[in-house]
Amino acid sequence: MNEASVYKPTLKRAFVINRKIVNTAIGRDVADVLSTYPIPVLQTAICQRVAFAESATQGLTVYELDPEMLAAQEMNHLAKEVEEMLA
Repeated sequence: MNEASVYKPTLKRAFVINRKIVNTAIGRDVADVLSTYPIPVLQTAICQRVAFAESATQGLTVYELDPEMLAAQEMNHLAKEVEEMLA
């Protein structure tokens, strides 16, 4: 897991839970399992939402469909968390 750090010591990395299925045991447990690795797990999870498929079929982003929908909010939270990690 540390091979890239040899070439770029300032490299930052983290797990992002993607396509999390809400209200399932695996959806709740995946962060615990990932926390056993020496890589941080971001708090924001991107859930499996119909909005992502709808936006793709329309050639739009979830922000263009509705910036207030949960999918867009999750992406905003992820962007903010990544920016904080890189600061």
